[in-house]
Amino acid sequence: MAKSPTKSQIAAEIAETAGVTKKQAVQILDLLAQMAYKHAKNGFTLPGIGKLVLQNRKARWGRNPQTGEKIRIPAKKVLKFRIAKAAKDAVLPKKK
Repeated sequence: MAKSPTKSQIAAEIAETAGVTKKQAVQILDLLAQMAYKHAKNGFTLPGIGKLVLQNRKARWGRNPQTGEKIRIPAKKVLKFRIAKAAKDAVLPKKK
């Protein structure tokens, strides 16, 4: 399986495609990440890719795999990423 591209490889491709310098492309990626962190509470959408959403997870019972003892897992907030339909259609093969 092929390795995923590094940040510098992504920046280089953006720079080449958009006609900007690599330094500017890295700044764009950093700015995009900072915006996602800042707005994730309300949901942050990357058009054509997906959406970051904050969800509340309920408290639940779990089991310690070593001892088999039941444990209480407290409620907490989790960050999830929902893939856009356009991304799914572009990456996954169509069912026949």
